[in-house]
Amino acid sequence: MKKVIVIGFDGLDPRIAAALLDARALPNLGRLMQQGGFSPVRTTYPPQTPVAWSTFATGTNPGAHGIFDFVRRDPATYLPDLSLNRYERRNKYVPPRAVNLRRGTPVWELLSSAGMPSVILRCPCTFPPDAFRGRMLAGMGVPDLRGGLGTSTFYTARDGVMAQESEHVVRVRVDANGVIDSHVIGPRDPRSGADLRFPITLHPRPAARQVAVQSEGQPKLLEVRERQWSDWLKAKFRTGLLQSVSGVLRFYLVRLEPVFELYASPVNFDPDAPLFPISSPPEYARELARRLGTFYTTGMVEDHGGLNNGRFGETAYLEQCEAVLREREKMLLYELDRLDEGLLFCLFDTPDRIQHMFWRFREPGHPAGQDDESGKGAAVIDEHYRACDAVIGRVLESADDETLVVVLSDHGMTSFQRGVHLNTWLHDQGLLALRNGVKPGAEAGDLFRNVDWSRTRAYALGLGGIYLNLKGREGEGIVEAGEAAALKAAIIEGLGALADPARDRLAIRRVVTREQVYAGAYTDEAPDLLVNFAEGYRVSWATALGGIPARHFEDNVKKWSGDHLVDPCLVPGVLFMNRPFRGEAAGLADLAPTILAALGVPKSSAMEGRSLLA
Repeated sequence: MKKVIVIGFDGLDPRIAAALLDARALPNLGRLMQQGGFSPVRTTYPPQTPVAWSTFATGTNPGAHGIFDFVRRDPATYLPDLSLNRYERRNKYVPPRAVNLRRGTPVWELLSSAGMPSVILRCPCTFPPDAFRGRMLAGMGVPDLRGGLGTSTFYTARDGVMAQESEHVVRVRVDANGVIDSHVIGPRDPRSGADLRFPITLHPRPAARQVAVQSEGQPKLLEVRERQWSDWLKAKFRTGLLQSVSGVLRFYLVRLEPVFELYASPVNFDPDAPLFPISSPPEYARELARRLGTFYTTGMVEDHGGLNNGRFGETAYLEQCEAVLREREKMLLYELDRLDEGLLFCLFDTPDRIQHMFWRFREPGHPAGQDDESGKGAAVIDEHYRACDAVIGRVLESADDETLVVVLSDHGMTSFQRGVHLNTWLHDQGLLALRNGVKPGAEAGDLFRNVDWSRTRAYALGLGGIYLNLKGREGEGIVEAGEAAALKAAIIEGLGALADPARDRLAIRRVVTREQVYAGAYTDEAPDLLVNFAEGYRVSWATALGGIPARHFEDNVKKWSGDHLVDPCLVPGVLFMNRPFRGEAAGLADLAPTILAALGVPKSSAMEGRSLLA
């Protein structure tokens, strides 16, 4: 029986891996390297997780699978939306359905057509999951119960605490009986639009350094110890007289005194009864939950928002990341034990999230600072690479001589010290206009709310894309088709010379047109221009959602201090195999043809890559 095992480690960087291999700190990846080889692997334009893994799955460039960014814009309204999936509802009498916006034919569908099974664990852009011969648990793209990437809740007895990115803040008070009546915020009511709530009663127990969460959920009494993550709470949000929606969440008790503070994770789909199918077949998620225990289902699992917003420290974040890694490892081992033939793919997202949040410790003087209550900051990334290597050791124990083992990442990682406000630069070039009297800065707001589209020729949205305000395409477009080429050339030239006066260096290596890097039926959905930043720079947080701040540059002071939204040539991924392969010029589009070749199945005519097997 022919078998291929592919282990994805999101964000694993070839430079860090090479240094640890030289130090003999990654023995299992070193064994793979000796058996077959190790090389960098070319990532996508742009080097983003959903874009890159979609290219891995389909063997095509983004122009042929249609995923270009986390964020897409509605050309009619200019407003941002998530680009991985959408919900459709024909009328109010028909339940909504989720639609996967990744197009193209993934490798597991080709294998299925050839009678070969696959097991796909947590590959991005698989929600809703595909129907094919095998099993799938959907990955990035699965929303939380509110329909977003992940909205947490912070319960606090302090006055004046404001909600930060992707969170709710719930003010609490201890009553005369020493208890706190509160609630978990759930999905929006489809009829009224109001938030559905799940009542909880909190019983602080200072002497025991814990709080008990009492509710009608499962369990009815959940103990949460100070500075520890709780077990799962299953909550049901009533949507009607006999209807409810089930979700699961975990708590982290930050402190009991002097001020009570409790963090609640985003409410995940309950894998035992998800709101929308998250697995194929639909009962597969329930099988995993009942065999292995309740697990995270959202596409962005690690609670980086809690650390970024300062709700808890590095220790809590690392403990949660460790739990996520072990949860995924259990799924992998469960499927390894029953793998007889075909493809087994499993993605570990945690390397990416660890590096995003701990990169600042690799760089003295990083604007995000190096305060770290865990005391582990400088060693965390290397330690996590070793943890990933241990996972590979368990995979190799299950692989016979006929099994192809592939380990790869979608991109690498680098520094993020300075953000570039692309919309502000466009404004200062006279290409983006604000309404009379409004200046870049706080009064300009976000979501383009004060943009004068009748005088705007270009705008930036998402994580590095620029769109022309084309007549006939954009809702209030003014740029004639015949003017587009000259306008793009002017932006390319101007941004290519954009110098950061604080660092005395160029912030952008190059700007390319979509036609230079994409080909396929969906190329027209891509941004007109893609900005490839230099190392240390990235599109600013404000630009991603249509903001126009006051200056061209800002220090990145968030704990999210490493990134990969730079020129793709600066952040290749890693590729290991236990068989000799052609590593020179290998790209992510080559992996699907390689898997098919190893299993004796011809690649499709749409695939652009080639088999790397020697």
